[in-house]
Amino acid sequence: MAVRKTAKIKELLQRRSPWFRRAVKAIWIFFFVITIGCPLYIVSVKYNFLGLYGEMPSLKSIENPENDLSSDVISADGVSLGRYFSYNRSQVPFNKLSPVLVKTLITSEDIRFKEHSGLDAKALIRAVIGAVTFRSSQIGGGSTLTQQLAKNLFTLNPELDGSLAKLGRVPQRLIRKSKEWIISVYLERHFTKDEILVMYLNTCDFDNNALGIKVAAETYFNKQPDKLNVQESAVLVGMLQSPARFNPKAHPEASFRKRNEVLYKLFKDGYLSRAKYDSTKVLPIDMKFSVQNQNKGLATYFRTVITPELSKWCKENGYNLWESGLKIYTTIDSRMQRYAEEAVAEQMKIQQKKFNEHWKGQNPWIDDNKREIPGFLESRIKQTDYYRELVRKYGERGDSVKIMLNLKKRMTVFTWNGERDTVFSSMDSLRYYKHFLNTGFMSMDPNTGAVKAWVGGINHKYFKYDHVKQGTRQPGSTFKPFVYGTAMDQGYNPNQTFLDISPTFTLVGGGTWRPANSDGKYGTGEKLTLRQALAQSKNTITAQLLQRVGIDNVVNFAKAAGITSPLDPVPTLCLGVSDVSLYELVGGYSTFVNLGIHTEPFYITRIEDKNGNVVASFSPKIHGEAMNEHTAYKMVYMLRGGVEEEGGSSQALSKAVKEDNEVGGKTGTTSNASDGWYMGITHDLVSGAWVGGDERSIHYRSWSLGQGGSTARPIWDRYMQKVYADRSLEYKKGQFRRPSTPLDMTLDVSQYPADSTYDDKDYNDPNK
Repeated sequence: MAVRKTAKIKELLQRRSPWFRRAVKAIWIFFFVITIGCPLYIVSVKYNFLGLYGEMPSLKSIENPENDLSSDVISADGVSLGRYFSYNRSQVPFNKLSPVLVKTLITSEDIRFKEHSGLDAKALIRAVIGAVTFRSSQIGGGSTLTQQLAKNLFTLNPELDGSLAKLGRVPQRLIRKSKEWIISVYLERHFTKDEILVMYLNTCDFDNNALGIKVAAETYFNKQPDKLNVQESAVLVGMLQSPARFNPKAHPEASFRKRNEVLYKLFKDGYLSRAKYDSTKVLPIDMKFSVQNQNKGLATYFRTVITPELSKWCKENGYNLWESGLKIYTTIDSRMQRYAEEAVAEQMKIQQKKFNEHWKGQNPWIDDNKREIPGFLESRIKQTDYYRELVRKYGERGDSVKIMLNLKKRMTVFTWNGERDTVFSSMDSLRYYKHFLNTGFMSMDPNTGAVKAWVGGINHKYFKYDHVKQGTRQPGSTFKPFVYGTAMDQGYNPNQTFLDISPTFTLVGGGTWRPANSDGKYGTGEKLTLRQALAQSKNTITAQLLQRVGIDNVVNFAKAAGITSPLDPVPTLCLGVSDVSLYELVGGYSTFVNLGIHTEPFYITRIEDKNGNVVASFSPKIHGEAMNEHTAYKMVYMLRGGVEEEGGSSQALSKAVKEDNEVGGKTGTTSNASDGWYMGITHDLVSGAWVGGDERSIHYRSWSLGQGGSTARPIWDRYMQKVYADRSLEYKKGQFRRPSTPLDMTLDVSQYPADSTYDDKDYNDPNK
């Protein structure tokens, strides 16, 4: 009977149609492909069999994934001042993500993220169905967050493609997807779910050069990732599928719809109540958009100036400033930097209005005879890159260059009331910007050398040149303290009296020179103390001191105090004719306040790598005793005279700064008023301001309008008001440090050096 049944089954099988046999064969082939072929394929991809598939990332690189990271410049109070980046990306740890952001991401992009091991079978089946039915957008994709992280980190790297990938897009995509699966499994084995999630968010592109969730939150909402609310989280998560398409800045309506789709998923999942969902979905996208670049943020000029120094350090130590994710800690205080930038903006807006009214209908570039310089703009346009580009294209002698320079085009220009769109030619633009006054401001702690604020100009986007350290100009009377300091060092006393009479210098090349005071007169014959003379900025008495103490000694004293620019050993040195930088002057005045110890201004304290390891530490460079403490304190007392003496150039400072406070200061103005300066000192802050045109020929016609007391002093005063109003700052009102040993500054003529230049009859002779 059994034999009969077997024969019957055999007969039935033989009666089956050919399609049945083919189906059985296909099933066996499918079985072998799944059980043997797929594993073999995966192994061959993993080990790059015959070089067909391209190299896989090493296990080490998977465990320590590398991606380009921006380097962050951080203030002394822990605020990011800005970044150096090729791709603007910055890492954030998991504990700095808002819980609502994490929930939104998982709910919207990978609901089974906590359950799967890198690959989600249900999602893969769903993706296949979507592809077959052409409903992928409705059904969803098959990639998990882990797979998307693998793609972000490795699989899109063309350097990892093998020879098969060159056959076309289909094999390339298949191989890359296979690598994505393999890497996903490795990631799941070597990282926790939280680590995978935060790595994913740190590597996502959010358009507008915002790579990573930290930069995205800052760019679109001016927030840190741990402060994002549910609607903001939904906007950013919604961008993940197509950053450009759902960019809330470029496509607000599409972003709004996508945000609400994400919110609906949260409602379906039970995270949002019906009431919360209904109220949230109607809210507009409250965006605070700001693309990050070197023209944005605090201390833009400072970051630009220190770039070469940082780049040099990175090159010497094997880092890339733009891609290594360094953290560069500085001495800049973000609050003080903000106050400095505010003070500059407030006062320069006022100053520019005065300047425009002063030159209304006229051009401000003038020669020594106060006549407009002919061909000024034509000569300056030839110094631009655009002009040189046109010459290369059209030749220097043709009319095409001139035509292009005068061709009108749309552009955005700087104004003190915000950017303005206009239609200008290149010549129009040059003429427009040459009418602006510019500025520089720096503030430092004289006791530590730490630079606390640095403003190199009025707007970094439109005026790139730094007027703190890069630019040097004639300091005018702000150089006089180094002449008086030399005298104090030689034993002079602030209370010694001199007559206001101009001395005569015999010049090396022949002829003589006599300095006049700012009023154009050669003195009044009035008897003044040295403190009064400095307070009133008497050129005549400063010149007398220069004759007595020796020009070379003044040069050496200034160098020891911190002036590094070349100083010409000529009689006019006493009036500040040798160019110096604001950076040098602030450092030099700080030497007085620091009781004679010259500490070079410094601004970088340490550098950390992307993992938080300190790779470099920096300390202030202390150059030792530039002058004895008695000399230094005499000069502090002398500079206080500008505030305390009748007729002092600093008496106009606000009560808010002077009251219950020891303050010193010195104005400075060049002879044609092209440079206005103010240097102010307190017991714990030395700050300086410069105001002038980017070119020396651009200035007020009136000396009184362009003097430092009118242009630069208000910036310093406003800055100090803001600093003192902030009780969170350590910088308070107080008294200057006194020398460790007593100092008698009463008038005792016997202690002074012999008068080698004048006697009593000389002082009474107006011809001498």
